[in-house]
Amino acid sequence: MTVPEVKVTRVLDTLHVLEVPIPFPMKTVTVTVDTAFPVTLIDTGIHTPEARAGLEAGLAQLGLTFGDVQRVIVTHHHPDHYGMAGVLEEAGAEIFVLDIEAGYGLTYWQGWDDWLPRLLAQMHANGLPPEMHDAQDRFHRFVRGMVVPARRWSTLSEGDTVELAGRVWQVLWLPGHADGHLALWQPGERLLLAADAILPRITPNIGLYAYSRPDPLKDYFNTLGRLAALAPGRAVVGHHGPVMEDVVERTAQLQAHHAERLDFLREAATETPGSAWKLSRVMFPRPLNEANLRFALAETLAHLEHLSLRGQLQKAEQDGVFIYSG
Repeated sequence: MTVPEVKVTRVLDTLHVLEVPIPFPMKTVTVTVDTAFPVTLIDTGIHTPEARAGLEAGLAQLGLTFGDVQRVIVTHHHPDHYGMAGVLEEAGAEIFVLDIEAGYGLTYWQGWDDWLPRLLAQMHANGLPPEMHDAQDRFHRFVRGMVVPARRWSTLSEGDTVELAGRVWQVLWLPGHADGHLALWQPGERLLLAADAILPRITPNIGLYAYSRPDPLKDYFNTLGRLAALAPGRAVVGHHGPVMEDVVERTAQLQAHHAERLDFLREAATETPGSAWKLSRVMFPRPLNEANLRFALAETLAHLEHLSLRGQLQKAEQDGVFIYSG
């Protein structure tokens, strides 16, 4: 295996970002490193040989090894951000997550063997055809193989502070993309370590899963409003960055995007009632692989549930499948 070339960019004094390879279309995930004491990573990358080699190579450019990392702050539980948490914990780092994420995402990884049948059952209850069960089972097992969960962790809460690069940062809860998505805000620098709360070229997936809060899209609208009010000058983002500006403009674009999807699904379900699976194939008609079929279903379901909870669509069970109608 060729060691991947990893770009390292200094963001602020001792704060740097690494672009670590991942086996997904985004190509890389941003891992932020503070080389000051205590040496800290914000996110870890996924657990693949290429990602591990990339993270090691990026740290080496800063004169560090895994054993030098004292603290890991995980923004959220998705594999590309959390996958090597257990590896770094074994090397001596203390793992920190938002308290809410500990009760949702980390619980999922800790009890994954129990959660898998519940995840698949939720998909079938929302219209996944029985003949696609095995492919989704394989996909979820494939992803599980790229995560080494932490055995122990400490929690942070909204309003706590942490020190990075000689400055005090505020801990923020920005849910939607993940129930317990954490971000770090430095008001003096107007700098946000945003991870996937906002992205410049793609829309963060807002999905409803078996272990999710009931209305992740409502959560995300609240997050976008909060980001607009903060008005960061710069944001370190999880993909397609590593740094973006024009955050306020992007929040407006994302609000409009989700409003358009809500209108589309309200009209589609009114014209032809159907399951979240059926309506996902209307909203995302192009051929998709197992991963993107999963994301399409979860995203469609989040929008349908948002409409249902607001009384704009009806939801009823028919033959073990939930049907949405106008």
